[in-house]
Amino acid sequence: MPDAVLIGIDVGTTSVKAVMLTATGHRLADFAATYPTRRPGPVTVEQSPDDWLRLVLAALTGFADRPEAAQVAAISLTSQVNTHVFTDTSLAPLHPAIVWQDGRAAAEAARLDGKVTAAQKTDWLGAPIPIDASHALARMAWMKRHHPAIWAATAHVLLPRDFLVARLTGRIVSDPISAVGLVTPALQYAKPLIALLPGALKRLPPLCDPLTVAGTVLPGQPFAGVPVVTGVMDAWASLFGIGVASQGQAMYLSGTSEVLGLISPDISGEPGVITFPAWRGITLHAAPTQAGGASLDWVARLLGRDAASLDPAPITAQSPLFLPHLQGERAPLWDASARGTFAGLTTATGPAELVAAVMEGVAFSARLAMEALERSAGMIPGQIQTGGGGAASDRWCQIRADVFGRPFLRVEGRDPGALGAAVMAGVGAGILPDLAQAAAAMIRSDRVFEPDPTAKILADRRFAVWQQLYAQMRPINAALA
Repeated sequence: MPDAVLIGIDVGTTSVKAVMLTATGHRLADFAATYPTRRPGPVTVEQSPDDWLRLVLAALTGFADRPEAAQVAAISLTSQVNTHVFTDTSLAPLHPAIVWQDGRAAAEAARLDGKVTAAQKTDWLGAPIPIDASHALARMAWMKRHHPAIWAATAHVLLPRDFLVARLTGRIVSDPISAVGLVTPALQYAKPLIALLPGALKRLPPLCDPLTVAGTVLPGQPFAGVPVVTGVMDAWASLFGIGVASQGQAMYLSGTSEVLGLISPDISGEPGVITFPAWRGITLHAAPTQAGGASLDWVARLLGRDAASLDPAPITAQSPLFLPHLQGERAPLWDASARGTFAGLTTATGPAELVAAVMEGVAFSARLAMEALERSAGMIPGQIQTGGGGAASDRWCQIRADVFGRPFLRVEGRDPGALGAAVMAGVGAGILPDLAQAAAAMIRSDRVFEPDPTAKILADRRFAVWQQLYAQMRPINAALA
């Protein structure tokens, strides 16, 4: 169906992005709009599921007015994961969505994690995946403990994508890839693990393959009757949106957080890494950090500037260092008590030096994550493919190439999640061939950033000091946290 049109939608941490494009990759229209995030406490981060739904329907309504609307053959969605919606039987949210950055369930997570050995995790999940404050079981345990009435009324605990697919099609379903830390290598729920919290299993949605058609859009909504492919979590969708789908390829997704990924069939059991079960020949080793673009947004607010307008100073041996652990850290440290830290400030330090320190610090956290991935996967990729909003900055991409010491290939567009969802819509509906071929055909490269040899030597030295800074600040930040 060369004239078929596909729609991909990504419900990210800060915005909804959507694309409407042909099966050959020609972009017809796009949509982007932000929604609010509430932070009522130091570690509390919430969003309204109604905001997601409002913007998804706005995107579809706008696309429905296009002349190509009649050719739309399939829709698919992706979203942030480890963000949880507690709903009743009618899919009405009972509580604001608890966002993946939220740390309120840290105590419950520690209690649950303490009940499971690394060997049990490896046996049940295929890898020693930690139970942290963003884990679904920890969130449900927190709700049961602090809001027992809401827990009793909860019929479903859903990811944002699950909630939206259910509201669009009437079908409650999820996929095993997005059920992070809950499924076995056979892509089924890990019942011995889930049994740690009585009542959890019955509130989780049924699982199906990500390329399964979940249902069709209900009457009365834009594109009624069009198939909706189940889809997958944002990191996986972004893989395909960045053109990564084959063995040995590596991804650097730069958004609110930095998500690193590496495809390899080998699994070493490296601590701190999320190794997903193999799916359609793809074994993804992933390392999501906590605050990438969020760190740049933070320093921009301090300086009263827009993040896109920030101009970093050149990085020298005397430049300040920055730990981007403003809300703790995820992979590979999984340290909820980590905190952001500047070191090496002087009276000569100005806004440009702070911006450079933040950009470099985020790149160092990503390098730490990639090194863990390389140990997990037993390989070192020669090139990194990158995309996302944080990849828009040429200077930041160059800093990353210098820090990693290898080329960074940037893809066109700043919405790889939505692009990847469109790829999955096409494959799931039988319009496009397999994912690797579809991604290679539909995703276009923009520019390659080669590492500067002198800058790489400096980055290696500073990275070693940066790691010492984290180790030495850890007990101090833990006491402050």
